[in-house]
Amino acid sequence: MNLDLTQIPFSRFGSYIAFSQLPAEGSRTAGLYLRSIHGPATGGRPMQELLRLELLQNHQPVAFETKGTFTSLELSSPSGSSKICLPDPSTVRIHLENASLRLEGAAGAYDYVIPGTAGNWRLTFSSTVETKFQFIPFKGHIEVDAPWQAEHCEHIAITLCPAPDGIGEFAIQESTVNWPDPPPHLPFPECQHQIASELANFTAKLPAVPAEYETSFQLAGYVLWSCVVEPQGNLTRPAILASKNGMIGAWSWDHAFHTLALAKGHPDLAWSQFMLLFDHQDQSGVLPDLINDRLISWSFCKPPIHGWILTRLFEKSDLLTSERLKEVYPRLVRWTNWWFEHRDDDHNGIPQYFHGNDSGWDNSSVFCSRPPIESPDLSALLICQMEFLATAAAQLGKSDEAQIWSTRASQLVGQLLSHFWRGDRFVAVEVNSHKEVASQSLLLSMPLVLGPRLPLPVRNKLISRLKTPGDFLSPFGLATESLQSPLYVPRGYWRGPIWPAPTLLLVESLSRCGEEAFAQNLRQRFCNLVYQSGMAENFDAQTGEGYHDFHFSWTASIFLTLANELWSEPRNIDHTR
Repeated sequence: MNLDLTQIPFSRFGSYIAFSQLPAEGSRTAGLYLRSIHGPATGGRPMQELLRLELLQNHQPVAFETKGTFTSLELSSPSGSSKICLPDPSTVRIHLENASLRLEGAAGAYDYVIPGTAGNWRLTFSSTVETKFQFIPFKGHIEVDAPWQAEHCEHIAITLCPAPDGIGEFAIQESTVNWPDPPPHLPFPECQHQIASELANFTAKLPAVPAEYETSFQLAGYVLWSCVVEPQGNLTRPAILASKNGMIGAWSWDHAFHTLALAKGHPDLAWSQFMLLFDHQDQSGVLPDLINDRLISWSFCKPPIHGWILTRLFEKSDLLTSERLKEVYPRLVRWTNWWFEHRDDDHNGIPQYFHGNDSGWDNSSVFCSRPPIESPDLSALLICQMEFLATAAAQLGKSDEAQIWSTRASQLVGQLLSHFWRGDRFVAVEVNSHKEVASQSLLLSMPLVLGPRLPLPVRNKLISRLKTPGDFLSPFGLATESLQSPLYVPRGYWRGPIWPAPTLLLVESLSRCGEEAFAQNLRQRFCNLVYQSGMAENFDAQTGEGYHDFHFSWTASIFLTLANELWSEPRNIDHTR
């Protein structure tokens, strides 16, 4: 399958290197760029482009076509080509035929190139992202145009030139501290075979999906595999980043959804994802909002999805061994208690959000009123979490604690209904005044995660509205804002587009409520949406168009989870629904 490099970067499992086709923007020239995925010191959506690639003939740039697959990248002109692969996370291998390859970029303060040994050259970046590259010739030579200006280079242009027979073989090694020893000079075809085998082995252990979704399955496998980076800095375990486009980090609810897709085929990687954020849990109990190798952000948090995820894992896999249960239990206790100890300003027993970002639904219409906001989804997730803690405590022989968690969960169910239920719908309220927030967000339907713990009339009201075409239900699934709402925006992030996480949460909840036919219908709609529009961050509820980022890892994980549930009962897939 060919990659659209304008949307999906060329990278690999474990690597902080990626190649992307970027448009002209500001001082940046349009072109194919080598990028760094090392995290910046602040949040946001950095691209971290470093070096633009040019194919040369007789020392002059020539027009070339770029073709990217899951395991190789080729720049080709009528008279020459450059092939690129990533045989290991820190190495780029380059094969030239009748062409040279130039990598050039602007040099900021303290960016510099110096000669190494045996014809090697060493490049250090410090102005945009701190990383190092060592350029190694196996066959051919390297020419450098990087005038020295006392403390940095004026600009950077490194040209890889073939030998007299037109063939060139080179490696680029990435490092952050010391210069590593050069990699072994394996034949280029052997490098390609090695990487293809790694991807195939990874994909073979992912959840099976219906044959009709095979292309989406392969893309989901590549996205998950290529979004992994090796442990480094703050990342104590192999980490699946949200994306290797702009969302360079692991967010503290994205990580949990990966665990469901990986639990059976890649149990160690699955558990690494779940525990990754808990490795940085604050003493107070809160989890960071996001982490990457160089950033831990505490400006926000994310919702307590973890008990809901662990319940699914407990029921559907063997991932939760007694050792893992012992590892996670005290951390989940602290995370649960944190909400009641630090997010309940009016001391009414109902935890609150300080910002939309804390809910994961950043700009939901629930937050049109100034926070703090008490929203029913938060209480519902905490009930799920306390119910799991009751189960876990019983498994660990902590019967007294199991009873306490069960009692607390039951009490919060009663508070949830008395505080938020209005006879026909759930509402969110402002803290202290408890004034109702005017919102038609799907977020207010999320207490359905409680399934049979909700009274039947409450469940029926919620489900009836979800089933009503033109309210939340569109041909592609459930919109995050009612299609009838004055605040609905087609490309409105959490004010309209379809998102993977709430789709999965509600599908599972509907199944628990006995609505399996509707749940299967929503699974199929979402999988058809991915089949149509790829691994986008979110999707237009009315057209199915994908938005924002097409290398989004939780979309891949949730697609695999939902499609596997379709596969478990083979059926003909109608891609028009």
